[in-house]
Amino acid sequence: MTSQTPSVPTADQIRRAPKVLLHDHLDGGLRPGTIIELAREQGYRQLPETEPDKLGIWFREAADSGSLERYLETFAHTCAVMQTRDALFRVAAECAVDLAEDGVVYAEVRYAPEQHLESGLTLEEVVEAVNEGFREGERQARANGHRIRVGALLTAMRHAARALEIAELANRYRDSGVVGFDIAGAEAGYPPTRHLDAFEYLKRENNHFTIHAGEAFGLPSIWQALQWCGADRLGHGVRIIDDIEVADDGSVTLGRLAAYVRDKRIPLEMCPSSNLQTGAAPSFAEHPIGLLRTLHFRATVNTDNRLMSGTSMSREFELLTEAFDYTLDDMQWFTVNAMKSAFIPFDERLAMINEVIKPGYAELKSAWLFQQTATTSESSRTAG
Repeated sequence: MTSQTPSVPTADQIRRAPKVLLHDHLDGGLRPGTIIELAREQGYRQLPETEPDKLGIWFREAADSGSLERYLETFAHTCAVMQTRDALFRVAAECAVDLAEDGVVYAEVRYAPEQHLESGLTLEEVVEAVNEGFREGERQARANGHRIRVGALLTAMRHAARALEIAELANRYRDSGVVGFDIAGAEAGYPPTRHLDAFEYLKRENNHFTIHAGEAFGLPSIWQALQWCGADRLGHGVRIIDDIEVADDGSVTLGRLAAYVRDKRIPLEMCPSSNLQTGAAPSFAEHPIGLLRTLHFRATVNTDNRLMSGTSMSREFELLTEAFDYTLDDMQWFTVNAMKSAFIPFDERLAMINEVIKPGYAELKSAWLFQQTATTSESSRTAG
């Protein structure tokens, strides 16, 4: 524990704390009620449940298999109802509103445009609908007394062959709400090196990209993502723990790859609840994020798929505080890490840190100090 305000924060403090989210899938965060309504409008009849509460439970249980491949199957239903402009606009707007209500002040939300073309939309129409939805969600959040900024990451599916096309799309919209590029999907059998042309193109264009690596597959996928492809961040990266040895006496030895990741301050987009569901970590208490935080890797906390994991940023931090006794200082450390690692310009990241994040945590800590003073005074008066 590293805090000067040593108490574990309450659920309300965690919710109110400003949070930054770098790894969240648009098609993994729909409201169950929205899925049902969109399915009815579009004539989609394959939903396993037609009541919101039951459907939410089904998604969580189906994703709780311990298999990344089975986990990914749940997206067939969400993508099926995200095939029209209105549906994409609505889902994006609700995403921004939901994140803002959870205290998220900056988010990078990713989706694969190639998965939303079944009703005749073009790739450009998909991107424009989602961007407009995010802007509408930001407006609705402001009207509700919250503030959030949302950037889009365009994802290419690693088993497909459209990575360069999607990278070019991300580059065309980089000044219109798209902040970077990603590849996702099953890791085993689909190494990131299959898409070198896309990564080389983005590097020539001075653009940003992250790569899903080190989740279902181990150190080789991390090594390829960094040393062959040149990723700015690692999506998950949880298996970097395999290159760290902890001796019986507690001493720690980093392998060459782990040392490189820490020394280069490569951001790790860690998603604890999701990692448990896909079998990448056995429990919260044993999640590598605890050791990585102690060793000062640039670890960040993320949701991955809020629907499938039944989670939120606040929920992730609640579970981490239970497992590791994290405090507001620890939360701030993770949040600043994330903001430093965002794909927006440096001056804008700095402004978010200095004008939003640090003041937000300072207010929560000062409230804690006054509460402690009041509690101490009341105890003294009662004792007297």
